[in-house]
Amino acid sequence: MQNVPVSTLRAFEAAGRTGSFTAAAREMHLTPSAVSHAVRKLEQALGAALFEREGRLVRLTPDGRALMFHVGKGFEELRRGVEVVSTFAPGLLRLHCAPSFAAQWLAPRLSSFLKQCPGMQIQLAAGTDYMQFQADECDADIVYGRPTSEGFIVLPLGEETITPMCAPRIANAIQTPADLFEHPLIDCYNKHVRWSTWFVANDLAAPPPLGTRFDRSFLAIKAAVDGIGVVLDSTRLAERELASGELVAPFAGRAKDTEYVDHYLVFPLIAKARRPLRSFVAWLECELGLTFGQF
Repeated sequence: MQNVPVSTLRAFEAAGRTGSFTAAAREMHLTPSAVSHAVRKLEQALGAALFEREGRLVRLTPDGRALMFHVGKGFEELRRGVEVVSTFAPGLLRLHCAPSFAAQWLAPRLSSFLKQCPGMQIQLAAGTDYMQFQADECDADIVYGRPTSEGFIVLPLGEETITPMCAPRIANAIQTPADLFEHPLIDCYNKHVRWSTWFVANDLAAPPPLGTRFDRSFLAIKAAVDGIGVVLDSTRLAERELASGELVAPFAGRAKDTEYVDHYLVFPLIAKARRPLRSFVAWLECELGLTFGQF
């Protein structure tokens, strides 16, 4: 490494990533000849050809690809380290999220977050598997159900109200909880609170599970909007549908609903210092009306 200037490695990484000395020069605010000279200097220091040159195009050799594998990861780590301490770099926020929370609550609000944090970039993936954070592939995960893994910071995202909801035309025929026996019940079978729990809480024996069933809340909520039946789900996830009048909660304030902490923000301790994540946590506090304190 004493014979390999970092500037030559930077030129190599940019040229290898873009596949062009010209594009690398534009990115580095240099001339193409300066990038080419830096790469030549690196090749001489290593005693290996790193690029095959075809006119203005360049292609990595096998040795070049081997070096690029390590150098590319090294510069990515350097970039992340700079973003952690910089107050100027906009940064990339990499999130993983439970599918229904992502579709029903988070995605519709991302424009608000980006407006509050101009220049921020977001990478959002949705899935049911909990992130292990072993490969540093994301900064934080919003999960359904309290995680049991130790060694992470876990922030509960507040209580959600679980209540029956349906299209307005169906609600007109529902006056008491017992009236639900006359209507199709939409079941989301991966939920912690199911119809049987709700009926018992309201002093009724639960009917047999004969209705339409889904494995995701966003599908069950959409089915209720389409008039398929009555869904038992979180008013937070159905926030937009309730606000627009596509759904109504016929027993709001008139039955025993369940208050439950369904979602949690989880991230490794090392991610706590990352500015994009801290901005996201502060935004979540405002959106949800919570106070996480010195997390």
